[in-house]
Amino acid sequence: MKIVIDYDLCESNAVCMDVCPACFRVEEDDTLTVLIENPPQDLRPKVDEAVRLCPRQAISLVEG
Repeated sequence: MKIVIDYDLCESNAVCMDVCPACFRVEEDDTLTVLIENPPQDLRPKVDEAVRLCPRQAISLVEG
């Protein structure tokens, strides 16, 4: 799986970082950084939750 961010939608509100800090970090300049673009399967539940909870639906997953 690959994490894809739509930066036009992302408000950097840090919900994803709260849910899965191993994969997401909001920087001091309020930009989102994806720390692990292709996370291992053991992080899948947390990444799925981050996708689901994103207020702007800016996070998606691409399989493969």
